Amino acid sequence: MIHRDSIILDHVITEKATEATSHANQYTFKVSREANRVSVKQAIEAQFGVEVANVCVANVKAKLKMDRQRRGKVNRRQAYKKAVVRLKEGSTIEMA
Repeated sequence: MIHRDSIILDHVITEKATEATSHANQYTFKVSREANRVSVKQAIEAQFGVEVANVCVANVKAKLKMDRQRRGKVNRRQAYKKAVVRLKEGSTIEMA
């Protein structure tokens, strides 16, 4: 069992995530690999004090990228798990 404070690792800021936040009241987070929907929901509700309507969890695969500083050798970006959390009407999360 992982602790509630170690489930949410980071807030994802991309063009797609920002669009979902402004139009659909959805927030995207990087979460621990051991996290599931129920633990993510409990962690969000406890940490931010909001009501969660829905949670979708997905594993993001690692990407291969060329490293130009090391003569074109291939680097691998780390794989992670992300959660898209939709809040109930009237609930918002203030992101700094």
